[in-house]
Amino acid sequence: MSTVMGLDFGQKRIGVAISDETMVIATPVGAIDFSSRKQLLEELTKLMDAYRVVKIVVGLPKTLQGEIGPAAQKVTEHVEWLKTYIDKPWIFWDERLSTREVERVLLAADMSRAKRKGVRDKLAAQRILQSYLDASRIHSPDSSREDSN
Repeated sequence: MSTVMGLDFGQKRIGVAISDETMVIATPVGAIDFSSRKQLLEELTKLMDAYRVVKIVVGLPKTLQGEIGPAAQKVTEHVEWLKTYIDKPWIFWDERLSTREVERVLLAADMSRAKRKGVRDKLAAQRILQSYLDASRIHSPDSSREDSN
């Protein structure tokens, strides 16, 4: 079977989550620290091969007004470059405030700053992917069906 990958782009780090094979549950996998697009491509390719990824869901950090601001523009630029090397469906998913929500949960759990830094990105990716998976099940009686995007 195959999985869906969820990504939460930051400036120097990308959180990664993977769905289960039934595409119902998102699990945080880790974060990729990258200094170049080439390095990012290599790391993503390894993960995609290991998890048999068929689709990639990318968190799009729209502004609170729902517009494409500088952060979202940077994410789309990275994705457009990656699309030239990774021939899979790429889906942008609204992720407004996902990282802040994860940070709030970690603070409520009384997690130290150092520990929060280590898990924040992958939990944000998990939240983005889980939101996508949940919405896909609501809109489709067959959750394994591929989107036409």
